[in-house]
Amino acid sequence: MTAPFTSYYFEDLALGMRESIMKTVMANDVVGFATLSGDHNPVHLSDHFARKTRFGGRIAHGLYTASLISAVLGMRLPGPGAVYLSQTLNFRAPVRIGDVVVVAVEVVELVAEGRRCRLACECLVDGKVVLDGEALVMVPARRVIPRAPAPASAP
Repeated sequence: MTAPFTSYYFEDLALGMRESIMKTVMANDVVGFATLSGDHNPVHLSDHFARKTRFGGRIAHGLYTASLISAVLGMRLPGPGAVYLSQTLNFRAPVRIGDVVVVAVEVVELVAEGRRCRLACECLVDGKVVLDGEALVMVPARRVIPRAPAPASAP
């Protein structure tokens, strides 16, 4: 997942623009996410425990998979400078260690006021949707609009 970044200003965006990345989920990714998040649920970390669950083995944290959406938004579309405002997530199926996750986002709405961009987001494994949702991000403008100076305070 070392693809170069792309960067769009709000004025460069158009409905239907898409971007995606692929990431193979590694055991050390899951362990690292557990360390970072503090979520040490054994369904993610213990083969012995996870084998006895309905999943039959270890699965990645749902929010690990969701974090891959952030990688697309922050590095590809819209890219550096985009700021998350909200994200909905629907977890459809487990992601297992060794799975190759394809993360895709598509511009579905542009709101000039506040330079907001709404994107449909989905994560797929072997062509099956494992997570979907919608992100709302604020996107930098091509030219910076200066702010009005703050009023001077009275003595």
